[in-house]
Amino acid sequence: MTSLQILKRLYKDYTIKYLRKILISVFFTLLLAGSTSSIAYLLDPAIKQLFILQEQSLMYVIPAVIIFAFAVKASSLYIAKVIMINVAAEVRKDMQIDMFASLIKADTKLIDNKHSGKFITNLTNDVDMITNLVSTAVLNLFKDSLTLIGLLSVMFYQNWKLSLIAIVMIPLASIAARTLGKRIGKVSTQQMDRVGVLTSYLVELFKNHKLTKIFQKESFEKNRAGNFLDSLKEADRKIKIVFTRASPIMEFLTGIMIACMIFASAKLIANGELEISNFFSFLAAMMLAYQPVRSLATLNVAIQQGIAGARRVLPVIDDVPEVQEKKDAKQLIFQKGEIEFENIEFTYSKKEGLTLQSINLNMPGQKMTALVGLSGAGKSTILNLIPRFYDAAVGDIKIDNQSIYNSSIYSVRKGISLVSQDTTLFDDTIKNNIAYANLDASQKELEEAAKYSFANEFIDKLPNKYDTIIGENGIRLSGGEKQRLSIARAILKKSPIILLDEATSSLDAETENKIQKAINFLTKGRTTIVIAHRLSTILNADKIYVIDKGKVIGEGKHEELLKNSEVYKNFYEKQIRKS
Repeated sequence: MTSLQILKRLYKDYTIKYLRKILISVFFTLLLAGSTSSIAYLLDPAIKQLFILQEQSLMYVIPAVIIFAFAVKASSLYIAKVIMINVAAEVRKDMQIDMFASLIKADTKLIDNKHSGKFITNLTNDVDMITNLVSTAVLNLFKDSLTLIGLLSVMFYQNWKLSLIAIVMIPLASIAARTLGKRIGKVSTQQMDRVGVLTSYLVELFKNHKLTKIFQKESFEKNRAGNFLDSLKEADRKIKIVFTRASPIMEFLTGIMIACMIFASAKLIANGELEISNFFSFLAAMMLAYQPVRSLATLNVAIQQGIAGARRVLPVIDDVPEVQEKKDAKQLIFQKGEIEFENIEFTYSKKEGLTLQSINLNMPGQKMTALVGLSGAGKSTILNLIPRFYDAAVGDIKIDNQSIYNSSIYSVRKGISLVSQDTTLFDDTIKNNIAYANLDASQKELEEAAKYSFANEFIDKLPNKYDTIIGENGIRLSGGEKQRLSIARAILKKSPIILLDEATSSLDAETENKIQKAINFLTKGRTTIVIAHRLSTILNADKIYVIDKGKVIGEGKHEELLKNSEVYKNFYEKQIRKS
């Protein structure tokens, strides 16, 4: 997108709805410009009447008028800024909501590959740059433009020859600022990229702090952090240097302008073409014009920063998920919950080749189907295709003889619950974590779900019971306790289809036994698809599929596979008989 296209997009999507407030702010900037110009204009009659003609009757009037003009200027500036602060807050909120909406809707594939730190940087720093563009920059554009026009009018009224000299300096300042603005935009992009990398590193550092300690890598991580900070420091230094360049350039140009003014004014006064009172009024107008000229000259910097931020944020907002439902999608009606895979092929990336090849599965309704295979065989991918976290490249998946690709995504996922080894919990209460499955559930329903998942055993021992805050991703709970909450959540949803992904892995025997009982309750009378490294948990499955390198190489019940599948037999001998 070009800079102009970005500006049009920001206006259409985020600014036009607040146009009324912006116009009110512009009105007050008009008052500000008028009052500032009147202050410069009043110096001429003040000097002439009070000091030259010594008109005593105006001794109080003119100062009072000047005080009033300053009061109008101050109050107008305050009101205009407050209005634009409110507009900026609304624009920031709107943009961040759009970013969150895009994140929530995003494909699982995108989330898996996206750095959380960069998103946080987009959400904060980049959005701040954009809101500065659509609020502060807009305010300054009107405020300084109108003020400059008013002051130039006063200057031309006093002496047009001097005014022409002053005007010559404005384009020079603008050219310098434009060059600096382009440089700022480029360096700002580099800085935000490095901030994103640093934020991602910080997230990982928090998450893996135990790993850092156990492997005694404190010094190593300190050095890594230092390298990230050095990179950020360099980018920040470049920005500040570029900003600093603007000040001496403007000071130098202002000095030249004042020197030229004094020289020309002296000539005009000597020739009788300019009165001393006119000169002071003109000089006041010119000095008051210094600030808006400087502000307008550096306005390009804020514009370039805002555009650079928008180039990073808008693609996030505009991201269209690959997983899309058809316009004529129907509601999927669950009956027995029978699942069929018909010639499914899938790839995460064209460069990686096929992850699944010609997968044909029949998972009977209200029964348990197990997927067995080595890590990386494709078991989890099969599981993820059922709720449409990903879409197959070729083939069809049906639930109760209804294609999930012809059904609404909401209706498909409504009938599915997932319990995985990577239990996901929120930094919230136990109650809210369980109720995430059904926000309308009563306390009784929550407690029943906790009871049947055996979560009540540890919940009842907590001081605040269901109101206990469990920390980020349940950090204050053990692995088994987190898993029981996950099962309680699934029980509360009452879905006809249950997906279990290594749900009992990495647990001690006693905890595994309790969780297995909870799973038995959860899956009773429901279609259950389970992935398990421990074959002991799926020996009684109604159907077992053996997956290897993205292909189905065996199917049947446990006893059948022991006879017919060498791979399955090896699994069994390594796990069961050796134990």
